[in-house]
Order: sequence, then structure tokens, then C-alpha cells
Amino acid sequence: QAQLVESGGGLVQAGGSLRLSCAASGRTSSRYAMGWFRQAPGKEREFVAAITWSTCRTYYADSVKGRFTISRDNAENTVYLQMNSLDPADTAVYYCAAALRPAGLRYASTYNSWGQGTPVPVSS
Repeated sequence: QAQLVESGGGLVQAGGSLRLSCAASGRTSSRYAMGWFRQAPGKEREFVAAITWSTCRTYYADSVKGRFTISRDNAENTVYLQMNSLDPADTAVYYCAAALRPAGLRYASTYNSWGQGTPVPVSS
């Protein structure tokens, strides 16, 4: 399994932007699909975005479509989440995850490895 470490979170004002990074180490020779999930206080973890390995096909939750962009640098074993036009409703801990199967990427159960999460509080 890959080890994943997120970075880039922090307090941001509504309307602002942040870019999250997720660096993979360990078994990075495997071709993982990567995803971002988030969990707000008192709520369940929800899908945000995902990207496949070979074609870099992307998937987004409706709530972030048009505002967030997922990308990856396979040479650097890093995946990014660019978040624009942030809203207080985006406040959550953001987690990146790696999946060996490039299918069912909207579901947390698909993923084999998870990072520890990075908090993103958005102030109004």
C-alpha cells in the first residue's frame, strides 16, 4: 500500500482559494487512481473528486464541479486539489486516498490507502 500525506490546508476566507497536495510514498510503483474526500463536523465522509492513472479522467461531486480541479503529477507521485470560490459549506477535513481499481471512485470503500487528512476551515 502507498503512504499518503496531505498538505496545503488552512484557514481561508469565503471566496478564496487553496491548493491541497497529496504526496504518495512506499509502493508507488502501482498505478493508483487517486481521490479526495472530505468530512465536515458531524457529517459522514463524502466524495469530492477523483482522477485515474493512465488517462487522467476526472470525476467531481456536483457540489464542487466548476470550482475545484483535481490533477496529478505521476513523475512526482503527487495529486493536487485546486479549490476556488470556497464557501463556508466547504469547511471540512480533506483526505486523499489511493485505489488500485479505477472504478467506483465515488465510493470510499473502493480505496486501499488513506492519508491522515488536512483541515480546511472557510470563514464567512
